[in-house]
Amino acid sequence: MNKIFSVKDKVVVITGASGVLGGSIARNFVENGAKVVALGTKQEKIDKTVAELIQLGGEAIGFVANVLDIAALETISKTVVEKWGRIDVLLNIAGGNLLGATLMPDQEFFDMNLADWDKVTQLNMNGTVYPSYVFGKVMAAQKSGSIVNVSSMAALQSMTRVPGYSAAKAAVGNFTQWLAMEMAMKYGDGIRVNAIAPGFFIGEQNRTVLLNPDGSLTDRSLKVMANTPMNRFGDINELNGAVQFLCSDAASFITGVVLPVDGGFSTFSGV
Repeated sequence: MNKIFSVKDKVVVITGASGVLGGSIARNFVENGAKVVALGTKQEKIDKTVAELIQLGGEAIGFVANVLDIAALETISKTVVEKWGRIDVLLNIAGGNLLGATLMPDQEFFDMNLADWDKVTQLNMNGTVYPSYVFGKVMAAQKSGSIVNVSSMAALQSMTRVPGYSAAKAAVGNFTQWLAMEMAMKYGDGIRVNAIAPGFFIGEQNRTVLLNPDGSLTDRSLKVMANTPMNRFGDINELNGAVQFLCSDAASFITGVVLPVDGGFSTFSGV
């Protein structure tokens, strides 16, 4: 690989590392020589993730941590710096949606469960802000580092049924731009903050929304395909290259960007 895209020996903290997206990205970073710090909410899943990463020949450690628990994150940050001396990359992958904050076709805004709205907005918004606050301090002291957040197509334009998730991911995009500005102006050009905005990928959270029990496309999926020029869903591994690029020297003059990885969905007017 061209060295400009290298992440070899970088210390990479990944929240949501035991999930599908976080796990895929963690494996890619380990396979490319990075040292991975895997964060998740369940011990057994984190242990399994770390074992898989080590089996791939990489260096990895794991911690059980709620991304909304600043004290726990600070303890982890201190431990990582004591072990590896630095933190080069933070990938804020933890996030998700809840049924109560999602509206079914026969529901109205006023049927939404506000407690679930609060949970979804907290997890996706503050679940990005808090790790950035904690691990970003290390980067500020080093005057180097890269933070990559996860926004969504739902943040870039209004989308039916997912009001809580959409609002939170829109906030993530705005925070990404703000923090990029703040870090560059206060600590120099060695710290960059960007985000990816995934298009439509089939995972456990959205499988029943996008696929019928017989595997055929739902009405919602047909609308997605009609507005995706590539006319297919993405493969989760297709996010790995975009994230690695944003963390590498190849992106040394890129900050404050929300990069769509969406098969053209965000560019298409439908005409």
